[in-house]
Amino acid sequence: MSGPDGTPEPGASEFATATRVERLGDGRWSGTVDPGWFGPPGPNGGVIAAMMLRAIRSELDDDERLPRSLTLHYLRPPAEGGVEIEVTVERSGRSASTCSARMIQGGKLTTIALCVLSHDYETVAEWTPEAPTAPPPEEVPLLGLSGVAPPMFERLRTHGVFGPPPFTGGEEALTGGWLRTADGDELDPELIALFTDAWWPAPFSRLEEPAMAPTLELTIHFRAKPRPGERYALTRFWTEASIDGLFDEMGEVWDESGRLLAQSRQIALLRPWRPDG
Repeated sequence: MSGPDGTPEPGASEFATATRVERLGDGRWSGTVDPGWFGPPGPNGGVIAAMMLRAIRSELDDDERLPRSLTLHYLRPPAEGGVEIEVTVERSGRSASTCSARMIQGGKLTTIALCVLSHDYETVAEWTPEAPTAPPPEEVPLLGLSGVAPPMFERLRTHGVFGPPPFTGGEEALTGGWLRTADGDELDPELIALFTDAWWPAPFSRLEEPAMAPTLELTIHFRAKPRPGERYALTRFWTEASIDGLFDEMGEVWDESGRLLAQSRQIALLRPWRPDG
């Protein structure tokens, strides 16, 4: 949990601490890139999204206006250490606000974001898709990823449900399962943003050897609001095409009761494995 200025409360979790931001004034916020959330070739795109969203929501300072759409372009991976996030409220009307944000490290722009936040609206019709069929998380064994996966997986609890294991030459680019943080954080917009990019990429299920998949652009549409006390999310990701070294990935995030919390889409590179970048 974070306080009203974006800083974590006493006893904050690893996720809250890693995504904390501190007010500098004039729309500027400071944060620290934590190597504990790295996945090659740099920090996970979902944790960067969470940091930027936290700065945006803290700058807007209106709990009634929830994020509806967040789009990020990743220009270069920031290194471990301090960053500055510049937030601009581009427009704030009676029911919706549009904000932009820029993450800067060492004078270089690393990430840009655009976010729409709003109140709920009166509607003339409402419907949702059905959640994918999955056993409850307590009935799905934890994946043993310690020592074989990037550091961030030490901070997550992953229960595989969908698709072949990575690098097994499966027939479909499908992956996902139950996710929560090791500290048991309650679901909120920042954590949902992380979860849209916290699983291994869907193409890995079709490959037979490791590869790198840095994200170029990620868009998250936030749908139903998480209920208090919810900690597990069911995630599912799939890829329809890999062309000219780039692949798409669609994603869904559901709660345990089958409510759709978010939809995502990103385009990323599919590069030969080069751990040194």
